[in-house]
Amino acid sequence: MQDSTEETLIARTTLDDAQRMSVPAALFGVHFATRVEPYVFGIARTLSEDYDGGYWDFHTLSNGAFYMAPAGDERFDVRCENGFDGELSADALGITCCLYAYSHLSFAGPDALAGECARQYHLLREYVLAGHGESPAILAAID
Repeated sequence: MQDSTEETLIARTTLDDAQRMSVPAALFGVHFATRVEPYVFGIARTLSEDYDGGYWDFHTLSNGAFYMAPAGDERFDVRCENGFDGELSADALGITCCLYAYSHLSFAGPDALAGECARQYHLLREYVLAGHGESPAILAAID
């Protein structure tokens, strides 16, 4: 029996080159390359003038979530339409962009994509709430 005060950790795994195509395709099908990935990149450009492209790392979480984030340790100034104005790490920017994309596509995608995006939104948000170091900023950016 698990102690109710025990914190559940969600582990992150960075995908290697061999997994970069297969894992997102298994989750989103052809829609990853045609809708999800371009949408995430577009959101990054919209939220941060500092973002100008580059290589992104792909991550899976032990709760079943997937997200992508710019590689490296760069920090980004971020401004959102909801009034958030702050700085996010590359990882937090990626999470924020994925949450935006998953939310939008859960309403605007074909049924299978919409369902998977809704599932991914909740799983990724669970990871943020479970103790991501920038959870207050991420939550403020997506509010």
